[in-house]
Amino acid sequence: MDWILGYYSWIKALHIAAVISWMAGMFYLPRLFVYHAEQAEPGSQMDATFQVMEEKLLRVIMGPAMVVTWIAGILMIALGGFDFGAAWSWIKLGSVLAMTGFHGWLSARRKEFAAGENTRNGRTYRLANEVPTVLMLVIVVMVVVKPF
Repeated sequence: MDWILGYYSWIKALHIAAVISWMAGMFYLPRLFVYHAEQAEPGSQMDATFQVMEEKLLRVIMGPAMVVTWIAGILMIALGGFDFGAAWSWIKLGSVLAMTGFHGWLSARRKEFAAGENTRNGRTYRLANEVPTVLMLVIVVMVVVKPF
């Protein structure tokens, strides 16, 4: 594992790029759901267009970005990039797990739209749009400021 230590900065750069890509999707998908819920009748052309956009965003951008984020993050942990004795590390990890759970929640909502079974309104998705923002702020503060 020593040989990979020389690549730590590259792994970190990959991790940051993947996080940015993942977060872009996490911010955008709930906004798509707002418009989908408020403006598209099930079975309409607009509904079909939203479904394609949502599915591709999840499958082509968000899913791969999340996987790369996790792989690079685990590699950095394995290379000593995690302080097991510090609360900030655990809060960050918990927030990343919550972000991953929210990704799963969004994926389930996409499947409901695809099946014509969405029961949530635009307000629900507007509120959901705040979840990744709050989690991102917690993660950034934990990593940069390390308050605990």
